[in-house]
Amino acid sequence: MFKQFIQNFADSRIYLISSLWLFLIFFILVAVMLIRMKKKHIEYMSNLPLSDDETNRSDSPSITNAG
Repeated sequence: MFKQFIQNFADSRIYLISSLWLFLIFFILVAVMLIRMKKKHIEYMSNLPLSDDETNRSDSPSITNAG
């Protein structure tokens, strides 16, 4: 089914290669973001569901409650 769909496109290689590049760029950007992320922020986010609201508000930057 997919072979027939791809064969019907003119210059289908361009679509395949561009989608591969888009995925690779996104993956590399996410990896760079994770490497550059501060350790304190990672610890805060990992403890977020486990701790009380009062301790979260004192450790976190200003977070507004939209609820």
